[in-house]
Amino acid sequence: MRYYPVFLDIAGKPVVVIGGGKIAHQKVAGLLKAGAEVTVISPELNREMSKLAAGARFRHIQRGYQSGDLEGYVLAFVATDDRTVNATVAQEGKQRRVWVNAVDDAPNCDFIMPAIAQEGGLIAAISTSGASPAMARKMREELEAFLSEGYALMLELAAEVRVELRERGVLVDSDVWNAALDEELKRLLVQGERVAAKERLMRALSQPVSS
Repeated sequence: MRYYPVFLDIAGKPVVVIGGGKIAHQKVAGLLKAGAEVTVISPELNREMSKLAAGARFRHIQRGYQSGDLEGYVLAFVATDDRTVNATVAQEGKQRRVWVNAVDDAPNCDFIMPAIAQEGGLIAAISTSGASPAMARKMREELEAFLSEGYALMLELAAEVRVELRERGVLVDSDVWNAALDEELKRLLVQGERVAAKERLMRALSQPVSS
């Protein structure tokens, strides 16, 4: 396994995106959703990026990349279709210990971005280790079809119950949790019977798992 999968907490952290086109916009949108403090370096911005800039969603430096631009950032994304720029940014990243992702240019990446399937707070990340973006997209689409609203509702309830049990000093084995989060619980939640679902979950968590 070449790549180590991880979810990063980048809320409030400074991130730079180099580029102002469609791919750069996709990166910026995801970063803003995660709460990052985003700076975009690009002579021009496309329509979607211009709208975000007009709303002061990110800081815009209106020029091309220059040496030293990675100073003070924790992550850098390069989306310029210029591999010379990719290589230069990657080299600066190594010097300044800033992780760099160059879109569709694995040799100049310290990390690669997975395809994401999300339903509520439930997030699944899919990677082909850079071998086939098309395959990653295919898997993402299949997971999106699989991750119904019921799973998101189950996650919300499980998180609520977990907090309540911890406040009472009750620890539940992971196998017990696994058995409790079943199809019947999901069915109750989808049908809007949240009180009954919570009661069922609490009862299941108090029972030992049968061998």
